[in-house]
Amino acid sequence: MTEPDLPAPDEGFVLTYFIVSNDVPRSAAFYQDVLGGEIVLEGEPTILKLANGWVTINSGGEPTDDKPEVTLVAPTRPNEVSAFLNIRVADIHEIHERWTRHGASFLTPPIDRGAEIRCYLRDPDGHLIEVGQLKPRSETEPTP
Repeated sequence: MTEPDLPAPDEGFVLTYFIVSNDVPRSAAFYQDVLGGEIVLEGEPTILKLANGWVTINSGGEPTDDKPEVTLVAPTRPNEVSAFLNIRVADIHEIHERWTRHGASFLTPPIDRGAEIRCYLRDPDGHLIEVGQLKPRSETEPTP
């Protein structure tokens, strides 16, 4: 592992997505084997480089002094979501096919929604992941 693999910028900031898991190795395997991430730090937490971003996976826990009254838990009601990982891809049909071959279970096939084509899947803990492909503006703008 090299320092550039970790989400530790020399200036400014980088965005990472934090996932609470009931089984960190199982979730890490999903993000590595299905989505193609690279584990750059193992253990608790586990950090994966995923395309041009990072996913941090850790077990839940009780409040700490820097987040009093906040308990971290994996999803318990997967049909109620307040945040989700959004992955933008160049070719949604190729990604849908590849990730399905690697074990992903999508809620639906890709659906054309006008300005984008998108579909959703869940990770092993039930976290929702949107996979979307933006369409060129020329395909979505009305013709004069």
